[in-house]
Amino acid sequence: MLATVRRIPPGRVATYGDVAELAGRPRAARAVGNIMRDCRRRDVPCHRVIAAGGRIGGYGGSEMLKRSLLAAEGIIVSGLRIRDLDRTLWRPRR
Repeated sequence: MLATVRRIPPGRVATYGDVAELAGRPRAARAVGNIMRDCRRRDVPCHRVIAAGGRIGGYGGSEMLKRSLLAAEGIIVSGLRIRDLDRTLWRPRR
């Protein structure tokens, strides 16, 4: 799953469910969330993985850090959701 998250380009996001599906485990969205929560690897852009419907979700306990990292990539967060989700959602070619 970490390999899938590494493929998410800057300025784009994917949902926990999307990552699970792309990693070949379509029913493992909750597992992706747990992995992202505990991941401390600098080579894995965990901040680009969001909850369903555009909610930003957690980020190891620091929502403000996640907001800042997303904003630095040009992603606008309004309230607890990604604005213009259709534009920022990563849809890789298969």
